[in-house]
Amino acid sequence: MGYVPNPPRVVGEMLEFMGLHGRDDLFTDIPAGLRLIRDLNLEAPRSEQELRQDIGQLAARNTTVDDRPCFLGAGAYDHYIPAVVEQLLLRSEFYTAYTPYQPELSQGILQAIFEYQTMICNLTAMDVANASMYDGSTALAEAALMAARLTSKGGLLVARSVHPEYQEVLQTYAKNQGMPITEFDYDAGTGAADLDDLERKLNDLTAAVIVQSPNFFGVVEDVKRAAAIAHRRGALLVMGFAEAVSLGILEPPAADIVAGELQSFAISPSYGGPYAGIIATREKFARQMPGRLVGETTDTRGNRAFCLTMATREQHIRREKATSNICTAQALLANMASMYAVYHGPEGLKQIAQRIHALTEILAAGLEKLGITVSSEPRFDTVRIDLGDKRAADILKIAEAHRINFRPIDDHTLGISLGEITDESDVAEIWQIFNGDKAPGFMVSEVAGSASRFTLHASRTSPFLAHKVFNSYHSETEMLRYLKRLESRDLSLTASMIPLGSCTM
Repeated sequence: MGYVPNPPRVVGEMLEFMGLHGRDDLFTDIPAGLRLIRDLNLEAPRSEQELRQDIGQLAARNTTVDDRPCFLGAGAYDHYIPAVVEQLLLRSEFYTAYTPYQPELSQGILQAIFEYQTMICNLTAMDVANASMYDGSTALAEAALMAARLTSKGGLLVARSVHPEYQEVLQTYAKNQGMPITEFDYDAGTGAADLDDLERKLNDLTAAVIVQSPNFFGVVEDVKRAAAIAHRRGALLVMGFAEAVSLGILEPPAADIVAGELQSFAISPSYGGPYAGIIATREKFARQMPGRLVGETTDTRGNRAFCLTMATREQHIRREKATSNICTAQALLANMASMYAVYHGPEGLKQIAQRIHALTEILAAGLEKLGITVSSEPRFDTVRIDLGDKRAADILKIAEAHRINFRPIDDHTLGISLGEITDESDVAEIWQIFNGDKAPGFMVSEVAGSASRFTLHASRTSPFLAHKVFNSYHSETEMLRYLKRLESRDLSLTASMIPLGSCTM
């Protein structure tokens, strides 16, 4: 009863109304042997001030991006969050406003979600996207189940170059659904998926071929060829991704269903997530897409309006099969990602992606200049390094002294992923680590001219984010006023109690 802070008089009135003599009567249906009859072993209560002080001391033991730059990649990237976007996490008008069942009270947030869906469709060149998922791994698993429903088949053929964490979640989902999973290999030398192995293992019972691009090793996969192979046997091609900024310069995926996450769109690494998840697909597959969809319409006065337009697997319709995700916490992450795109616009996103890719290629060229073997497959932000006879542990020891994180792939292979806040000094320091902790003897500017770029088959030529909202609010003042207009169209806890919210279902 402590969760509802009512005085004893009010508690007594509620119990009397229910015909009960005391709070213990609420639990009479629970067998005595299952009841907890002792007090919980809890610490003494603390005030808000004391609790915040304790949390602050605990948090001070962590290291931050400023203290320890992160080059792990594989879904964990250092990116800059503009202050005007970061405030969404701090403003109660946004994080308490979400009431999707009553659109007349939620026009601001519903518009923001609609613009998020528009952004995802633009970036992926898909026809329709849902209102976000929990993270990339669950989104990919839901995409696989969606493919099984669409094809009436059960088998999944998964590239071993897909992120291992995504594969584990996929295994859990598939096991519970009785869906067999077969893996196809990747080239140990390049890290690219072995599409010849895919062709050998594909059969008429396969519902979906699942690849990731850029994959776990940073390779930009040949998604078009993978899709063509899948379609010849009646399977769908599901493509996952963990770095959405890459779509600013990468060709949109030629897939049937796209699933990924948006950590690099203004969402802090947060010690592992979850992050805003993505599912997008072709219009003809939309009815089988999990989650919710926000649509645009007009009200009785002809004004632009937004509402939930499709909820085929909602808690209130098919509770036992619900996959929806409209809870405030996750909707807020999706909105932060959307506002990141609104603030930067298509040119801003393209410039960020180009800079990350350029520094990645400069890093690779410098490593090769030092005699280090680097994968030659098309890449966006990740360099896969073959150390030959050298041990990865020896390089990691030097990196640890520099307070830098690299990703160990095996005993003789490392991965390094760059992000939005990586600069030339970081690249030079990485070279030094691989040069036995000695200065490499050349400058970034000297290497830049010899660094390669994307091959034509991987480069984006199609326009994206052409809608007015992504081309209007590129100053902090304009963005702040835009957010204020959205906020004013919602009912939140700053003004009233919310009569109905999705988490109450």
